[in-house]
Amino acid sequence: MKLPHITVLTIVTSLNLGLNLGTVETALSLQKANQTYPQTTVTKIATQPSQTAMFQAGEHLTQGNLHIITYKGRRYIEFDKSFKTDNGPDLFVILHRDRTVPIYGIKRKDYKSIARLQKIKGTQRYAIPNNVNLADFKSVAVWCRQFNATFGFATLNG
Repeated sequence: MKLPHITVLTIVTSLNLGLNLGTVETALSLQKANQTYPQTTVTKIATQPSQTAMFQAGEHLTQGNLHIITYKGRRYIEFDKSFKTDNGPDLFVILHRDRTVPIYGIKRKDYKSIARLQKIKGTQRYAIPNNVNLADFKSVAVWCRQFNATFGFATLNG
C-alpha cells in the first residue's frame, strides 16, 4: 500500500515543480519583453528620387525608367532594371535642355555629356557633375555621338 502513496506523492511533486518552473519561465519572458534597449538611429543612404521619368523611343526602341537620386551627397541619374535600348557605337548618356530631344543633329550648346553608356539594359547609375544645374535641363537621352542620333530620351518632371 505504501508504494502507491509514494508514486502519487512523486507525481504531485513533479507536477507542482513543473508548474512552478513554467511560472518562473513566464516571468522571465515578461521581464525580457519589458526590458528597454538603447535607441539606434537609421541613416538614410539614398534619398527618394527627386525626379522620375520614362524613356521613349528616338531613332531606336528605348524603354524603362530613370530616377534622379541623391546618394551620400552626390546626385545621380539612375536607370532602373526595366531600362533597355539597342546596341550602337559610341553611346552616351546626356542631359538635354529641351523636353523633347531631336532624333538627329543635336547641337553642342543644347546638351551636357554625362558618361558613356555602361550597358544596353538593366540598372545603372551615372554621377551628375556638381557644377551642373539640373534646372537648366529638361530631359535625359541615350545618344550616339558618332552618328549624332538620339536612341531614346526621357523628359524630366522638374
